[in-house]
Amino acid sequence: MELAELQDLMDRLYGEADRERGVPATVAWLCEELGELAQAVRKGTHDQQVHELGDVLAWLASLANQVGISLDEAVGRYVTDPP
Repeated sequence: MELAELQDLMDRLYGEADRERGVPATVAWLCEELGELAQAVRKGTHDQQVHELGDVLAWLASLANQVGISLDEAVGRYVTDPP
């Protein structure tokens, strides 16, 4: 799946609820999922790690949708001018 497809999927599945929740709450959920990913990486199984990576990607896509930024655009600097 391409990043744009992920953003489209998240918008179709959760866009209305995400917009109602708002950016601050979405950031909080993303942070919670990052914590769960960190725990899975430290002590979890491969399947748990895959699950949590998927959750982080989904919440990141939701946040990008809410602030009107394409994930393709955001990651593009790594192609042209990596830090």
